[in-house]
Amino acid sequence: MTQHEYIFIAVSIILGLAITRLLHTMAMITRAYRRVIFHWSSVIWAFSIMLYILQLWWVGWELRVIEQWSFIDFIVLVFGSAALYGAAEMALTSPDEGNVNMLENSQDLGRLSALSMLLYFLVGPYVNIFMYNNAVFPSLAVPSIGILLMAFVIFLPARFGLWSVLFALYSVCVLLLTI
Repeated sequence: MTQHEYIFIAVSIILGLAITRLLHTMAMITRAYRRVIFHWSSVIWAFSIMLYILQLWWVGWELRVIEQWSFIDFIVLVFGSAALYGAAEMALTSPDEGNVNMLENSQDLGRLSALSMLLYFLVGPYVNIFMYNNAVFPSLAVPSIGILLMAFVIFLPARFGLWSVLFALYSVCVLLLTI
């Protein structure tokens, strides 16, 4: 077993839990549809989070070219995976009790999801600069856009619909850059 395979077992477990959490919450919302006030922006947000989970899993395969891993590399990847899990956990509200207004909850708990994504966007520069030896400016510029979007969600939650659409567009752009 290579170092990459060994390290990515932990990352894969966390990412698998994040996917499970998102899908489980979506299923619970679907089952409780009579008590849920649906809003498209929450679904777009959750879809974007799912894209990042899958994107990290996908680019993780490219990390196999790294021959020597440090403990810090491992911690950074586990931290990034945990941040994605936090984003997935807070992306949608579970309709366990009472009625659920998806937009209202996204403007509230969506801020925690955005904070988790903001933390995740700090992982990309580390991987690109220190593990791949890529140029500093592009390695910082692309995640900076995501960090700015997450700051908007955190500090201006009333515009969640707009931010979720911009986040989805940004997510697709990042996906296209990394596949």
